[in-house]
Amino acid sequence: MNPNQLRTFVAVLEHRSFSTAAAALGYTQSAVSQHIAALESDLGTRLIERRPVAPTPAGARLMEHAPALLLLLDAARADVARVYDVRPARLTLAHTPAALGPAVAQALARLHTATHPLDLEVRVLGREAVIEQVLTGGADVGLLDGAAAPSDPLPLPYLGSTTTLGVAEETLAVLFPRSHPLADRGSVRLTDLTQAQWIDAPDTAIPLDQLRAVCRADGFRPRIRHRGTDLHGLAALAAAGHGLTALPLPLAATLPAVAAVPVAAPRLVHRTELIHPTLPTDTARRLADLLTDRQPGEGDAGRG
Repeated sequence: MNPNQLRTFVAVLEHRSFSTAAAALGYTQSAVSQHIAALESDLGTRLIERRPVAPTPAGARLMEHAPALLLLLDAARADVARVYDVRPARLTLAHTPAALGPAVAQALARLHTATHPLDLEVRVLGREAVIEQVLTGGADVGLLDGAAAPSDPLPLPYLGSTTTLGVAEETLAVLFPRSHPLADRGSVRLTDLTQAQWIDAPDTAIPLDQLRAVCRADGFRPRIRHRGTDLHGLAALAAAGHGLTALPLPLAATLPAVAAVPVAAPRLVHRTELIHPTLPTDTARRLADLLTDRQPGEGDAGRG
């Protein structure tokens, strides 16, 4: 399978148009048609219906694989490019909204000194976008957060040629409106909240599927869906009674108009993990060393 043809195939189905895909890719419409025809010839089957533009059953199956295949190709290209990367002290950090806590901020400050200034860019993204940025070389380091048992790794997808390190564990809390009957409790049990209404905010708060998994229970039904990375907007929705949500206690305690109640059971923590390529930049390795209390040059103790 030719990667360029596969990218064209994905673009056509995402845009549901040959002409719009051509404009997005910078090709002529004739070139797009040729790519699709060549891919169909290679696979020996029709992949796209032309009028209206839609996947055939075979095309739908290929579409299940194509984005992941293209991501791995981009990751391989970025990994090879890092062999010859001799950039100065620059760092692009991509993180989920609740992952950049005080420890990370302090470590970044230690990297930036008067004699060795750091050119730093920080990007707040959703979970999948953070992973994609690290795999494809858009970011040097990624920070992801989620719920897990103490010392257990986060349930992450296959990350290719990367190293994952646990850097922080904090108390997990549920956000309630201040008028909620449980807002004054010293702690709550998640298993008592499975039938409550929740806010589905997978890129900002703890994903509801993680709560279902750790509680081994159905429920955690979303009343509304929150898409994006706006923590304060999410807190405003929780404060107004649109549903519950879960965040690390130190962060949740800073948000106005909500009561942050620690989770007592099941035994969970809010965990933050750092991911970087197996061959990281010097600055990315220094940040990882600071966050894991390693001496420079020590081997990575995380999972790959």
